[in-house]
Amino acid sequence: MSSAPLPEPAVVHVLVSDPRAEPLLRELGDEYAARYGKDAHAELARYPDEEFTAPYGGVLLLLLERGRAVAGGAFRRYDTTTAELKRIWTHSAHRRRGLARQVVAELEREATTRGYRRIHLTTGPRQPEARALYLATGYTPLFATDADPESIGPLPFEKHLPASARTGKAASL
Repeated sequence: MSSAPLPEPAVVHVLVSDPRAEPLLRELGDEYAARYGKDAHAELARYPDEEFTAPYGGVLLLLLERGRAVAGGAFRRYDTTTAELKRIWTHSAHRRRGLARQVVAELEREATTRGYRRIHLTTGPRQPEARALYLATGYTPLFATDADPESIGPLPFEKHLPASARTGKAASL
C-alpha cells in the first residue's frame, strides 16, 4: 500500500525571527560547523537580519509542509541590480526531493519580480552538493571548475535573470 503524495509545499515569506525559521538557522549552523569548524556559526550572524526583509531589498522564504519548514533560503541586496543568495537549506529529513531546486527557483522568481537583473552567490569549497545544485540550475561558475575547491576558497557563481517579469523595484530601493 503506497502513501498519498505530499501536497506541493506552501511558500511563505518570513522574518529571520519567525520561529518557523529556527530549524533552517540551527541546521545550517550545525552543518557549517561540521564542515568548517566551530567558528562557522558566525557566518549566520554576518549580515543583519533586516537585510533579508523587503524594505532592504531582501527576502527569507520557507517551504512549509503541514506547517513545518522543510526547505528555505534567502537573498539580500548585493547592489542595485544584483541579489545575493544566502542560506539555501533543506531539512535533513527531507533531502533528495528536489526542494533545494524549488527554493532556488522561488528566490529567482522573487528577485526578478523585484527588478533585480542578476544573482550572485558563493558557496563553501566543502559543499559539493551546493556546487552541483548551482551548476544544475544554470549558474555560471566564476572560478576554474577543474581547480581544487580548497585552493579557491568561497566558490562564486552568477546568473542573469530574464527581463520579462521585472518591475524595476530594485533600482528604487
